[in-house]
Amino acid sequence: MHEVKRIEIIANSFELGKLIDALEKSGIHSHSVLRNVAGKQLRSGQEDLDRTMLDNVYIVAFCVPDLISSVVEAIRPLLNRFGGTCHITDAMEVRSMKCVDE
Repeated sequence: MHEVKRIEIIANSFELGKLIDALEKSGIHSHSVLRNVAGKQLRSGQEDLDRTMLDNVYIVAFCVPDLISSVVEAIRPLLNRFGGTCHITDAMEVRSMKCVDE
């Protein structure tokens, strides 16, 4: 096992391409995307109605801790301009070298 950073982004699906490009330019080349995500959050004390619609995506990616600064630098301007949220947490990755016992 080794330490990684988990990056979770919820944003409008129209910005998916820009967000994936930003992740790849930061050195993250694998990710998962869940479409049609709905939810609710408050921004500045007011409800963010865009989060209640089903046109949002949830992106999850993992990277080594050394890359996280470049990821934040790439993602923050997009979130500031187009909205959305990003959470970064610590995680442990388990790499399997052999999936099936013989």
